[in-house]
Amino acid sequence: MPYQIIRNDIVKVEADAIVNPTDALYSGTGGVDARIHFYAGEELRKVCDRLPLLGIGDVAVTDGYQLPCKYIIHTFGPIWHGGEENERENLISCYRKSLCAAEERGCASIAFPLISSGTFGFPKRLVLRIALEAITDYLMDHDMTVYIIVYDRESFEISKRLQTDIDAFVDEHYIARDELLFDPYSYIYHAEKRKEDPSSVKEQARNSSVKADSGKNTKSLSAMLSEMGDGFAASLFHLIDERGMTDAECYHRANISRQNFSKIRTIPGYLPKKPTILALAVALKLSVDETNDLLRSAGMALSNSNKQDVIVEYFLSVKKYDLMEINEALYKNDQPCLGNVLE
Repeated sequence: MPYQIIRNDIVKVEADAIVNPTDALYSGTGGVDARIHFYAGEELRKVCDRLPLLGIGDVAVTDGYQLPCKYIIHTFGPIWHGGEENERENLISCYRKSLCAAEERGCASIAFPLISSGTFGFPKRLVLRIALEAITDYLMDHDMTVYIIVYDRESFEISKRLQTDIDAFVDEHYIARDELLFDPYSYIYHAEKRKEDPSSVKEQARNSSVKADSGKNTKSLSAMLSEMGDGFAASLFHLIDERGMTDAECYHRANISRQNFSKIRTIPGYLPKKPTILALAVALKLSVDETNDLLRSAGMALSNSNKQDVIVEYFLSVKKYDLMEINEALYKNDQPCLGNVLE
């Protein structure tokens, strides 16, 4: 399974294991650590008092007690010293060892907070990026559902310049649904934009429709079918081969589970959801035109009445294919993220 970023309180997440960022003494005195101890109950405190000291980057495992999880994986994250004291390596160790501990106990799912991002002072955005790198690397060879729990929007700190560029692109291309008088490409829509008389333009629309109808059936059905392009699966696998990628590289870059991807490979006519296709387009580093071609093979298209589409189109148009950065921008703009879609 891919990772899923969700905004929640970790003590309420139903996963086989949750990760508790603590200190060498499992003190339970700060932030997430305190909440986990409080909701797990007094038994957790008694067990932690008997555990050996915890080293930075290491883990220890207890039962979940009164929490909705089987296990609590305690890990000692690094204190931020400006990046000069192996903070990155120690943080990667926290995530990697927690994942290994969960797998050793047969866990199918695990929930992480942003380790060290509270009282230990690690910049939240840097923690998130390191966490995603460590988790993505682990999931290349393992199957597990991984939840990354964020408590506030400050975890997604895209630059002001990037947000300004996105806002300008959205302002230029996005058309809210309640602004569409007919459809985004109709005469009436463009008349409204030009402040023309809608009644006269409506007549143009009718005339155009009559002309279009008069020539609709000039081709035989067999001729039309013979001119159809490749289906979605054929188009996708052609692009993967063209880029010299393996299936695994593609679906991991797109943050799509192997199970979901295998449906495309094995089920004739299977069509994934649009956010999944957009994630694949990002993984394949497609242009806007190539993305629309891939979408059309599934009977879809980028729409300027869908803000998610417009934001993704911005990144494709400027050739920025960092899925995390795209998802940061989508999250900041109240849009669903790409890739972690359940089919």
